[in-house]
Amino acid sequence: MAIPSSPHARRILDVLEQDRARAVLHGRDNGRDNTVAAGELADSILGTTALLHAHGIGHSDTVGVLTGPNHPLMLSARYAVHLLGATSVYVRSMNPRTDTETFSVATQTGLLRDTGALLLLVDEESAERGRWLAHRMPGLTVLPIPWERPPETALPVRFPPLRPDDLAVVDFTSGSTGRPRMVEQRYGTREELVRRLANGLDPRGPATLLSVTPISHTTAPMADAVLSTGGVVVMHDGFDAGEVLRAFAERRVTDVYLAVPHLYRLMEHPDAAGTDLGSLRRITYSGTPAAPARVARAVELFGDVLIQVYGTTEAGGISSLNPLDHREPELLGSVGRPFPWVSVDIRVPGSGTAAERGQSGEIWVTSPTITAGYLDDEKLTGTVLRDGWLRTGDLGHWDAYGYLRLDGRIGQVIKHGGLKLDPADIEAALLRHPQVRQAVVYGVHDRDLVEQVHAAVELSGGATRTSCDLKGFVRDVLTPEHVPACISYWPQIPLTASGKPDRTYLRALTTPTEDSPGSQARPGPRHAVA
Repeated sequence: MAIPSSPHARRILDVLEQDRARAVLHGRDNGRDNTVAAGELADSILGTTALLHAHGIGHSDTVGVLTGPNHPLMLSARYAVHLLGATSVYVRSMNPRTDTETFSVATQTGLLRDTGALLLLVDEESAERGRWLAHRMPGLTVLPIPWERPPETALPVRFPPLRPDDLAVVDFTSGSTGRPRMVEQRYGTREELVRRLANGLDPRGPATLLSVTPISHTTAPMADAVLSTGGVVVMHDGFDAGEVLRAFAERRVTDVYLAVPHLYRLMEHPDAAGTDLGSLRRITYSGTPAAPARVARAVELFGDVLIQVYGTTEAGGISSLNPLDHREPELLGSVGRPFPWVSVDIRVPGSGTAAERGQSGEIWVTSPTITAGYLDDEKLTGTVLRDGWLRTGDLGHWDAYGYLRLDGRIGQVIKHGGLKLDPADIEAALLRHPQVRQAVVYGVHDRDLVEQVHAAVELSGGATRTSCDLKGFVRDVLTPEHVPACISYWPQIPLTASGKPDRTYLRALTTPTEDSPGSQARPGPRHAVA
């Protein structure tokens, strides 16, 4: 895969230098607005580049980055690393749709060792953590990310050409053992991803992107595309529905990425109906299945700006439900059609042979944006990548309209009473109830080691109970065997750092009782159990 003559980091630098007084980043610092001008960001990028160059960083070198989740200096660090053709590794957290979780010092030390990073760039708030890491990892150089522009003599005579197969980014996603998997993204793949995102921006003018999730991961290439085309990025440290609505009106936001729970909370905010949404061009949402009734309500509120994306860290975007699709109620339970550059196969799990049309099977994808594999894990790479195809581990099928529908994950089947029950089927049944906003189904072994069906639900409007018998509802929609043994009610379903329902945490709240062979959920601080 060829690298463009002007890679995105260089394009961003060129655009910044064209109008140094233009505001390009907006954030919040200790409750105050913090605006960064184009010239300030350009100076920081060049200052960081000079610092790395002075320490001999170039091709095949790996640089760790540790900053706040949406700090401008994170962008300075990443662009400087990429100007030199090196590898950037953001070690604060996994590929998150939240910013509430941070890797432990032990995990960060292991990741820096495993990726071969001998230099760590930090912002002011991460400096102390950097010192701890240097203490645990002798030989690690920790440097503050500068804001100052260096003398020209401190910069390389010319930026080195990028090589398509060189490693650009090591990203992290959750693994079955609890240790993050290290996902490789080559320069050829990264440039292809940013190029496609830039080409897909609305042609009416430069975009203003709001990032409410850490800009180091999911929204990273989105920010790269926006800044390289003369746009502006607004960064919030975490999601607050009221702050997001104010940003829509005051910052004239055109594009925003939200996890599904964020979309729900935004819709329910009392100021949503009265907020000026006229600047919005695109609300992209993903992460977990969305209730069709809730999505239909979002269309009524926001209009034809919604785009649902299905993808993975390893694959990038796979398919999407575009704004026109959102006007068709029968399509709202799907994840749309594949992007034009993505090919999708549905294959019989365990065999790799094509499934019959309409039959559920494992989703395999191939595209210019899929990962090169997992760093230092040839066995896992060989399992997931086959002849240029990526096995997602997701189950799905094509519906009558040719749209992709998800059917759960391989290995999540609950075995109860000799039956194999798919949690996705039970979740879909619960989501059909008008009062259910989100549902998570998982298996729990009782004291007799019999796997029982448990469900956690989030109700509309923050209710803690429903007048409807949800167990009876599931029985009527599916079968008596699908009825959960226990349903817990949550004002907000707990999420993992990747923005997905935290099944491990939910199971941890569930313990067998002495007086019953079944399991009961131990009530958390704000939920009821049925």
